Formats: sequence, C-alpha cells, structure tokens
Amino acid sequence: MITNQQINIINFLVVCTSDFARRHKMDASSAYHFLSIHGGISFLIHHYDIEHTLSLDDTLDDLELVCHQNGGVLQ
Repeated sequence: MITNQQINIINFLVVCTSDFARRHKMDASSAYHFLSIHGGISFLIHHYDIEHTLSLDDTLDDLELVCHQNGGVLQ
C-alpha cells in the first residue's frame, strides 16, 4: 500500500519536473530524463523534507546546481 508521504513525494516530483521543463523550454519527458541521469530526481527524493518547504524557484535553482555538479549542462 502506498503511504501519504509517498503520494506527497510523487506529486512534488511531478510539479518540479513540470516546472523544470517549462523553465528550460523542454518537454516533461526530456526534463525527467535529464533530472534522472544527472541526480536531480534522487536529490528531490532524498531531500524532500527540506526542498518541499522552499519556494519552487529555490528548488529549481537547487536542481540546476545538483545536475550541473553531476555533469548536466543546460542551454
């Protein structure tokens, strides 16, 4: 059975991925792929307790930094 916490994390991932895609003018699938291979999704899951309390802009900035540190280059 899926917990409320897991549902909250999934919803957070969807919102962050969608807004990351919009910010970088890419489709959601490409954004998810980029975030997955460069550690962004893992970062959001592991730091959900903190990241979900920040503004969405701050969270997206954190994602960009994490991905950049893991070799992700955004245009």
